[in-house]
Amino acid sequence: MPGDLYQDLGVPRNASSEDIKKAYRKLATELHPDRNPGNEKAEVRFKAVNRAYQILSDKRMRSLYDEFGEESLKQGFSAEAARAYRRATSGASRNGNYAAEDLFSTASRSGLGDLMGDLFGGRAAAKRKGTRGADLASDVTIDFADAIRGTTVQLRQQNVGEPVKVRIPQGAGDGDRVRVAGHGAPGKNGSGPGDLIITVRVRPHSHFERDGLDLRLDLPITVAEAYRGAKVTVPTPDGPVALKLPRHSQSGQVVRLKGCGVRRKDQTGDLLVRVMIRLPEHESTESDQAVDALSEPIADRVRADLRL
Repeated sequence: MPGDLYQDLGVPRNASSEDIKKAYRKLATELHPDRNPGNEKAEVRFKAVNRAYQILSDKRMRSLYDEFGEESLKQGFSAEAARAYRRATSGASRNGNYAAEDLFSTASRSGLGDLMGDLFGGRAAAKRKGTRGADLASDVTIDFADAIRGTTVQLRQQNVGEPVKVRIPQGAGDGDRVRVAGHGAPGKNGSGPGDLIITVRVRPHSHFERDGLDLRLDLPITVAEAYRGAKVTVPTPDGPVALKLPRHSQSGQVVRLKGCGVRRKDQTGDLLVRVMIRLPEHESTESDQAVDALSEPIADRVRADLRL
């Protein structure tokens, strides 16, 4: 069962973004599987820390988590529907019965008057004849990979009625909207219902970033792979592909994989792979000697062209 995200990172709930980043980097370094081979507890903790950082480093997702807790992280969660339901049920009197006038006034203010009126048979029934139902808005939060590949989510409006299945198209981006016809507020006197308008929110990924239809990835490689130009495996939306590194690759050098980015309708982006040379984390005589041997040929000219 998931714990508290702030506790996972060891920071207070009012921690700044910088404090959250520092705590994550420290824990991620300590708990990384490369430093704890075979340690299942460290691996579980590492995943929890990574999950906590992905959520708390995103301003909008952190705000939702602070307001709704773990519930806000479930697929298909609708913040607007949750707030509307909370407002509606907050009209309960001390003896546990709902105050009908408060309930209907809340529904009216939130744009749900038609829906709540039909549900409870109260005074919020139609005042105008033959009026199409109002559109309802909702947010849905999905994983980065689901947005790239497309997915189906289920939404339940105001915690009543049958769930609505919604198809999020391949290549959806944060802030995109999906209109689901006929799932808004009911119409009046025989008129049709409004639509449900969903705003897609995408959780950040721990390794990939999106730039339009292009994807960006920092790829860790060894000194030997960089020097010799090895063939390495790179994850893409369509599965792993083999990437041939140029000989003598430099840290920060970018290699473009054509057509391995985001697919959206009839367009496809690229995957931009930035190679990042990873040095040994533990010192040894052998490592020192190897580093000296690599450094000696360029030691007198490595910064020769550096100018202001």
